[in-house]
Formats: sequence, structure tokens, C-alpha cells
Amino acid sequence: DIFGDVFGDIFGGGGGRGRGGPQRGSDLRYTLDITLEDAVKGTTTEIRVPRLCTCEKCDGSGAKRGSSPTTCGTCGGAGQVRMQQGFFQVQQTCPTCRGRGKSISDPCTACHGPSAKHDMRGRKQPVDISFGPRWTSDVETRNASCQGCHDNEQQIHWLGSAHQQENLACSDCHQSHTAQDPMLTTEGSEALCLNCHTQVRAELQLPSRHPIIEGKTECVDCHNPHGSLGDSALREVTLNDNCFSCHQDKRGPFLWEHPPAAEDCSLCHRPHGSVHEDLLTARGPALCQQCHAAAFHPSVPYGSEGLAGGSANQNLLGKNCMNCHSQVHGSNHPSGARLTR
Repeated sequence: DIFGDVFGDIFGGGGGRGRGGPQRGSDLRYTLDITLEDAVKGTTTEIRVPRLCTCEKCDGSGAKRGSSPTTCGTCGGAGQVRMQQGFFQVQQTCPTCRGRGKSISDPCTACHGPSAKHDMRGRKQPVDISFGPRWTSDVETRNASCQGCHDNEQQIHWLGSAHQQENLACSDCHQSHTAQDPMLTTEGSEALCLNCHTQVRAELQLPSRHPIIEGKTECVDCHNPHGSLGDSALREVTLNDNCFSCHQDKRGPFLWEHPPAAEDCSLCHRPHGSVHEDLLTARGPALCQQCHAAAFHPSVPYGSEGLAGGSANQNLLGKNCMNCHSQVHGSNHPSGARLTR
């Protein structure tokens, strides 16, 4: 109750709230610039309210890596001190540790640097490393701050990657002051990737496509946005290895191998989407005839003269080479030399 809090603080009694109990946080203040027209007519806008999250480098302790907080020498870890004023004994927050009970001689400066001028001059001077919106540091400085912690195998190929060469900052994609980074969710990562890669966005609307917009797979399942050893930031070294991570039945080895399928999946397939079934670059028999001009049976180019009305050709009327050569990726059948079984 209020009297317990007041007299507990004055006389050092135990009626007040414990130091470990819930404490009221600071009020949030957000500065938003609007035009005079918006002020008169009214407007709706989205804002991002920063919230605290645990620092990965100091694990939330506030101390620099390799050090740890020590018990406050002023209050002995209680977080409060008692001051004698005549015959009154007043209990107040420890001025050294500010109620935390711990003191940090070597504070963590992982994200924003020491920022001594910023701390000493009433926050009017910029911090050493700022991610915006005020005093935004250059891209290299901001990225170096992030990479001080995030330096595992996922980010090892960042230098020289396509995104790094495009001068992207980590903060362009990631939000560090939120409980859940949208980039780490399926919906958030898809929206962010497709916001820049508009050609891929269009291909994902084609009839035959990978189920990315349905939420069954993500862009980052195939690509590492921080860079890789392969082309197009693929997670595997080669395109085929990337495809085989899901389509394992196409990996082989096969007794009878189809060389194009073993060489590069993209010779026949478009990975993001196609107007032809099975993500094919063209429908059969046109796709097959790009390589097979004549092989053991007449294989002439098909044209309009083979459609109904002329001498109709069955290969143009809803059929193609794969009706017979069904094992187009390869076959282990002893009699499958022609990939027919």
C-alpha cells in the first residue's frame, strides 16, 4: 500500500515492495514529423517502437566480454543504502549501482561503441556507432558492429557477396530492437526478399512454381543472403547439390545416366516458376529436341503442319517424348539404356 511504501522508505521498514519485485518502466516517447496538412486533415502512419532485447555479446550482463559484473561496494549488493538524518534513517536507491546491486567496471560497447561524448554531454552528441534514424553511421561501420558478434558459418562469406557489393547494411534487412526480427520469420523474409527481387516475385505467380507464396518453403531454404561459395548465393556449392537436398531421388548414381540432368538442373528447369509443367523451360518435345536432333528413330522438328487439320502428329497433340522416356533423370534398370524404364 502507499503508506507502507512511504514509511518503509523513510524508516527502512519492510512494508514496501522488494527490490526484486516488478518495477514500472520508463515512459515511451516517439518523435514523429508531420506536415501541416496532415495535422489539419489527420493521417495514419505506422511507427516502430524500440524495445529492449538481450545482447548476444555480453548475454545481457552489461559487461564487456571476458569480464563480469561485481557486487556493488557501496550497497553490498542490496541496491539501496540507508542515510542517517538526525534520528531519522532514510533508505534510498544506491547512487553507485542505481539499484542494480552490481557494478560494471568494463561495460559492454558491442553495438554502439564507448560513446563517451554522447554520455557526458546530455545525449546531444552522436554515439560512436549509430544505426539511425539520427546520426546514421556509414554502412561499413554499422556492419562491422554486427559482425563483432554474428561471425558464425552463416556470415563467413559476407565479404565479397552480392549483397555486400550492393552496399547493403545489416540493418537494411534486420531489426535489432524488436523481440522477434521479421527477417527470421517465413512471411517477413519472403516479403523482404521479393521487395527487391521483383523478377522472382513475378515468376512465383506462374502456374508451375516452388510453393514459396504458399508458405511451404522459403527463399532462405535455397539461398544464403549473407553469401556463399556457389553462384546466386546458393547454400550448396553447385546448383545440383542445392536441388538434391530436397529432390534426393534424382541424385543417383544411375546405371544409365542422362548427362544434362547430371550436369545442371537449370538446363531443363526454371527454379522459381514456369508456364510449363514441372518447372520446365519448354514443353516436350520441343525441350528434348534442343539436343536430340535424331536418335534411333525419326526425330524431326515439329511445327504447325503436325496439328489437327493437317497430318496430325501425336507428339504435338498432348504427348511428348517423356511418355516413353519416363526416366529422364536416369535409370538403374538393366534394360534402361534409353531411359524408358
